Parts: sequence; structure tokens; C-alpha cells
Amino acid sequence: MTIRRLKTYTGSQGYVYQYYFVGKRVAPTLGANEPAATEYIFDVTSDRKVTYAVSIFLSEHVVAAWGEFHGRALGDSEQYAAVKMRLFRAFDELKDMQTQGRQLKIDLQSLEDALASLGVD
Repeated sequence: MTIRRLKTYTGSQGYVYQYYFVGKRVAPTLGANEPAATEYIFDVTSDRKVTYAVSIFLSEHVVAAWGEFHGRALGDSEQYAAVKMRLFRAFDELKDMQTQGRQLKIDLQSLEDALASLGVD
């Protein structure tokens, strides 16, 4: 039996979110033009009544581009930290997380910004 750690985050719009990390997996590709990615899945609630899944996609292409620029590979914990920062950014920016924030992507700029805010170079 897996015990999940329920965490709390207060978004800048006043909503208090509770979430926990469900897991990660190789994301199914939707077409030939879609790059391979890892899907990080969180269960989220803002009212303690309805819990919904939020998927954050981190493309292998973006991770490789970051590694080329910085001269080293990005570790698993650093990738997870960037994903959590993307989740928090969605909590802060989206008015309706349940309808607007169910599938989020991380591009190279948001990866750079997230890691820079954490002091990762």
C-alpha cells in the first residue's frame, strides 16, 4: 500500500490547493510530429470535494537542449523540481485549474526559468 504525502500550496489568486505526486511514465505520443516526453501526474483539489489529475509533460527534446547548453545532463530530481515549479506556476496563473490546467507542457524557456529560480545551473 502506497502512502502519499498530501501537500498544500496557496496560489496567488487566493485558492488553496492540495496535491500529491502520483507518478511518472513515458507519455503516449499523439502523432509522428510529437516528441517523446515524460508525463508527471499529480492529483489536485482546491475544495476537498473534487480531485482531478494534472499531467505535466517534459519533452526529451527540451531536456536534451538544456543539457547541450549547460554541458551536463539534467538529473531526475532536477527534472522533478522543474515539473513542480510548472505546477506551482499554473496554480498562480490559472483562474480555473480544473478546466484550464489539466495538461501542461514545459518548454525550454520555462525549464530555464524554473531551474534558475532554484539555483540550478
